[in-house]
Amino acid sequence: MRVCVCIPTYNERLTLPDTLARLRAAVPEADVLIVDDGSPDGTGEWAATAAAADPQVNLLQRTSKAGLGAAYVAGFRWALDRGYEAVVEMDADGSHQPEELPRLLAALHGPDAADLALGTRYVPGGHVRNWPRRRLLLSRAGNSYVRLALGLPLHDATGGYRAYRAEVLTALALGGVVSQGYCFQVDLAWRAWRSGFRLAEVPITFVERELGESKMSQAIVVEALWRVTWWALRSGRRRRATGRVSTLALDPG
Repeated sequence: MRVCVCIPTYNERLTLPDTLARLRAAVPEADVLIVDDGSPDGTGEWAATAAAADPQVNLLQRTSKAGLGAAYVAGFRWALDRGYEAVVEMDADGSHQPEELPRLLAALHGPDAADLALGTRYVPGGHVRNWPRRRLLLSRAGNSYVRLALGLPLHDATGGYRAYRAEVLTALALGGVVSQGYCFQVDLAWRAWRSGFRLAEVPITFVERELGESKMSQAIVVEALWRVTWWALRSGRRRRATGRVSTLALDPG
């Protein structure tokens, strides 16, 4: 399976080098696409140098900051146009550990393979490290609201560490996706579930960034709240629960 790991960046010059080095060591067969939104801190320039030195590293340089969702949609289209069979979402800030990616990719294989594997903090074996209590409560509450409003049976619909089979992204009409932030993650998971795809939650350990600044803002929280509410009202609570969700156990070994 040809794999492309999409890493969106905006002012991640301090964190991207370590994340990329760990990723290339953990899954050396995977190609990497850095999607930079015109970072003023030199992230794009560093990524261009890295891409020139490693044929498995690519850079999609955008001219301005257009939001996380738009960056991922651009990266997904780039990967689909080049025939990749699996596409991964991963943050550049070190919160998503590259060493856990093999478990996400393994969930796409085998007789009970998933179409979308979601790295999940809130199942047995999953953890969150170094988050303030307020941030953890906000995340937990947001996921509870998603389950209640949309009926989406996921423990962690807002997480951004995921592996998609290419056919999922092809089927989801990416041109109609305008959501950003947490809301983008909920949007794609809900679309995939309603479309009948198989989803698997894979335990991960989320680690709060140590360098750089978080992109979390009040605007992202507000967008997620109103969009999820609007989707719930528009769907009239009619749920095409044709998809299937499973939770994978963490191998103690």
